[in-house]
Amino acid sequence: MPYSKALGLSIALHALLVIGLLAGDFSSPPKPKPTPAKQPGEPIKAVVIDKATLDRAVNKIKQQKTDQLDAENKRIKAAENRAAEAKRRRANEEARIKKLEKQRKIKEQEKVKADAEAKSAKIKAEKAEAIRKKKEQEKQEAEEAAANARSKRLQEEAAAKEAEALRLKKIEERKRAEIAAKEKAAQDAMLAQQMADEMARRNQARTQQVMTEIERYSALITQSINQRMIKDRSTMAGKSCRLTITLAPSGFVINVKIAQGDKVVCDAATIAIGKAGNLPVSKDPEVFKAMRKLAVTVIPEF
Repeated sequence: MPYSKALGLSIALHALLVIGLLAGDFSSPPKPKPTPAKQPGEPIKAVVIDKATLDRAVNKIKQQKTDQLDAENKRIKAAENRAAEAKRRRANEEARIKKLEKQRKIKEQEKVKADAEAKSAKIKAEKAEAIRKKKEQEKQEAEEAAANARSKRLQEEAAAKEAEALRLKKIEERKRAEIAAKEKAAQDAMLAQQMADEMARRNQARTQQVMTEIERYSALITQSINQRMIKDRSTMAGKSCRLTITLAPSGFVINVKIAQGDKVVCDAATIAIGKAGNLPVSKDPEVFKAMRKLAVTVIPEF
């Protein structure tokens, strides 16, 4: 720094001055200088050196030196303060620049976001416009379809009128044919009734036979379950379980559903069915169709 050099130079000069002053011998009076011969009538001049005056001069020089050093120290302190203040201002400026950069980045992000939202809004508007055009096209197509439907309806009404005229003509012809066909119809009805009565008798007999077969196979299935059940008189006596069994044509049990009954009996019956594998079923397709989903009541036999 420039003031450091000036301070060093000042200190060096004052040091030389002090050394020069201290090097002299101020403790003894100075040697008297030879004086020229006294001229007649001239007064005598005496030179006396006062040591206290010399000390004061030296102390004054020392004080000046001290004052200069204090002044230099003050200047140095002031320079350091200015440097610290400059550093503080520089730090504040850097903080301000960082803040501005952060704000710039935030604004840039906001701009990117705004651009994205604008793009999204544009896409939505384009989609809305496409939907509007599609609806407009659908409306036009619907109007064309309605016009075609009206034209078709008019054609159908004309055809219906023509068909109605033909129908009336046929009614007349049918009336004449009906009169001729009534007697034949009465005979056919009588014959049909006779056949229906016969069929009803046969169906009733077949139904009775099928029901009998179902009852028989129900009994066989219940017996098969009872034989395979693990029974305990103390917990099962007087109790029962109602099951619905779904069967395959081979007798294989497809599904077992507990309808109601004692849990212990139902659990034992379900296990017994699993042990049986296949249960007795009728080979008659009609009977099997009726017993494919069969409800049985299992009552433990001891």
